[in-house]
Amino acid sequence: MDMLYGPLGLGVAAGLGCGLLIGWHLRARLVPTSKTLMAAMGNGTGEANVMGEGGEFKMVLVVRNDLKMGKGKVAAQCSHAAVSAYKQVQRRKPELLQQWEYCGQPKVVVKAPDEDTLIDLLGHAKEMGLCVSLIQDAGRTQIAPGSRTVLGVGPGPADLVDKVTGHLKLY
Repeated sequence: MDMLYGPLGLGVAAGLGCGLLIGWHLRARLVPTSKTLMAAMGNGTGEANVMGEGGEFKMVLVVRNDLKMGKGKVAAQCSHAAVSAYKQVQRRKPELLQQWEYCGQPKVVVKAPDEDTLIDLLGHAKEMGLCVSLIQDAGRTQIAPGSRTVLGVGPGPADLVDKVTGHLKLY
């Protein structure tokens, strides 16, 4: 019991206190949930923000259904669209990319009946200010060269992405 109140106990208490203060200080400087991220996510105030309601973000991959691509082909084309969209947002809107990553990087795959629908969605997404990624196939396997296969919309605020793709059925 004398140890708790002696020089050793005082040293342990001082060390713990300093460690907590240093940890708190470093967390405030290094953790990405900074003022800008909290502001973009509404900061719990119930206010809408510029990027989206409540900080929800997602990416939607729109697959042409008329091409009758195999599952592996669809997976590859969706991967191309996701990587292309990621690179685009990383270059143009890195703060948005950080917010999308913070939300768990949600991705949804939906189907479009034909190329005309894909092009209409592309135009609508651009009008809304969303990043888009249109994938054209090289034509080495199942489909004709230059075929537009998948449209990536986002990542972006879920409410805006839904205005463009919300009416489409899941793939």
